[in-house]
Amino acid sequence: MQLGAIFPQTEIGADPVAVRDFAQAAESLGYEHLLVFDHVLGADASQRAEWNRPYSHTDAFHEPFVLFGYLAALTEKIQMTTGILILPQRQTALVAKQAAAVDVLTGGRLRLGIGVGWNDVEYQALGESFRNRGRRCEEQIELLRALWTQEVVNFQGRYHQVTHAGINPLPVQRPIPLWFGGGADRVVERIGRLGDGWFPQFQPDSAGQERIGQMREQARAAGRDPAAIGIEGRLNIAGGDPDSWSQAAAAWAEAGATHLSINTMRAGLDGPEAHIKAIEDFKQAVAG
Repeated sequence: MQLGAIFPQTEIGADPVAVRDFAQAAESLGYEHLLVFDHVLGADASQRAEWNRPYSHTDAFHEPFVLFGYLAALTEKIQMTTGILILPQRQTALVAKQAAAVDVLTGGRLRLGIGVGWNDVEYQALGESFRNRGRRCEEQIELLRALWTQEVVNFQGRYHQVTHAGINPLPVQRPIPLWFGGGADRVVERIGRLGDGWFPQFQPDSAGQERIGQMREQARAAGRDPAAIGIEGRLNIAGGDPDSWSQAAAAWAEAGATHLSINTMRAGLDGPEAHIKAIEDFKQAVAG
């Protein structure tokens, strides 16, 4: 499995030196990708009668494409991964352009994880519909792949129209890999039919393996090779130790995961140096 470090978005702060140090440390430790979460806006929970979501306006998030542009010049080989970018709240052609730029500036090191998200506050502020986000996402995927592989695109869809136009420069990867988040039945079907990979949010136990099997059945039904669809598991530093991390990594490998990322947030770590030490400890426990 490829090992990745999750960028500690909400805890690393705004100091660009700390951002640089974490990314370079992950690369020097042999991590193969850096995974970044995405939120444009945070809701003020005090103004909402019921708010049981994991993030609010008090949680800091670096914008993924800007962050990757910064890190492109500070790293050499680590892959930049979104896990996930909330695609339907964004303009598709602009995402295609931004992603292509990152891919060019990093020499083909972008893996774009996408999802439909849960925060209607962001959709409202960005002027996009929350209600039809799943349907629009499918059309966005088709258009993104066209814009990444064709110099000139002529596209007429239900939600998008591109009339004999294209982005320049095109990305190094044509197309850029698209991995999906989410786990609803319709999302699992979409992954099997359209995705290059999946970020599942479950454990690699029997129920999780059954869910992966369902996705692979959807791939076969779509005439695709299930083995070509990647699986990225996720582990949390919090509440674990080297033995439990090693056991969990082995369980993900047994479940067929191609990638595995470690999350150091919400573990009571104080400062960037502590997050770097945590990914060092994890790497030693899992990979030796």
